[in-house]
Amino acid sequence: MGATSGIGNCLATLLAKNDLRVGITGRRTELLDQLIVENAGCFVARTFDIAQTASIAGHLEELTRELGGLDILIISSGTGDLNDRLDFNIEKNTIDTNVSGFTAIADWAFNYFSGQKYGHLVAITSIAGLFGNYQAPAYAASKAFQLNYLQGLRIKALKNSLPVYITDIRPGFVHTDMAKGEKFFWMSTPEKAAIQIYNAIRHKRKIAYITKRWVVIAFLFKYLPTQLMEKV
Repeated sequence: MGATSGIGNCLATLLAKNDLRVGITGRRTELLDQLIVENAGCFVARTFDIAQTASIAGHLEELTRELGGLDILIISSGTGDLNDRLDFNIEKNTIDTNVSGFTAIADWAFNYFSGQKYGHLVAITSIAGLFGNYQAPAYAASKAFQLNYLQGLRIKALKNSLPVYITDIRPGFVHTDMAKGEKFFWMSTPEKAAIQIYNAIRHKRKIAYITKRWVVIAFLFKYLPTQLMEKV
């Protein structure tokens, strides 16, 4: 989900190179077509916007039938913008995609995998979900929602003895269109990020920081007092 650019695009290509048959989705048909041309025979594509939640189940069911089944679903779709003026339209667009769209996909995948008694749900969240952001408050809050929702699904699978794996991928700064603002550090290429994500998926990691050094920042934010956090 979200293969037209950035991490999702690089990850789709990497999966195809490892002899996997991959369903790819996104809002821009021409970019999905480009992936298909570059990797003949590897992809099945569907164009749709995950913010249009009423149609998600239908699209995923059609895509799954064309693929001949589904073992892993990766949610890489997402959006976020700087919003110093707190323009509600910007916040709503973020919530519609990162909360409503994300939840619709995650629920569909969990129910599908529960029914077939196996499967792996992977979601690209963000290190930003660990703390509030004054420049992009809805983005950080939406990522916090995703972190907690995935944990809830992981516990649900455990409580019901379901062999459904949940992997939460938490990137730091990656050189994509999503990287907005200033003061970037430890910036990764999307290609490097995709390789580390692929390895985390193969090992069925519960949580993976991309790149790995971001676990240090996660640790600091977990234990820093609130007063210091708000000054960062």
